[in-house]
Amino acid sequence: MKQGRKTTFEERVEIVNFTIAHDKDYQAAIEKYGISYQQVYSWVRKFEKDGSQGLLDRRGKGLESKPNLTPEEEMQLKIKQLEERNRSLEMEVGLLKKLQEIRRRNRR
Repeated sequence: MKQGRKTTFEERVEIVNFTIAHDKDYQAAIEKYGISYQQVYSWVRKFEKDGSQGLLDRRGKGLESKPNLTPEEEMQLKIKQLEERNRSLEMEVGLLKKLQEIRRRNRR
């Protein structure tokens, strides 16, 4: 199994174009560019679905990286972000309460 490697956006576009131009010959792309089958296959699927924009790395991005969302999708994403923030704050409050409890016990 071929180990993947880091690639730039331009490299991903080139690899996908090569693969599609050669009738989706994934093996040729693997050998030529030194990347994994899973990665080539994934990029080709994303390219066919969303064009070259599908090949952009959007990890860690919020609403600003998704400009074509419907209002409903924006609200769902915002809710998800707020739920995650709420969960984080609840954990922090729980930890602080536990710390206070430990300090109270140690004072006695």
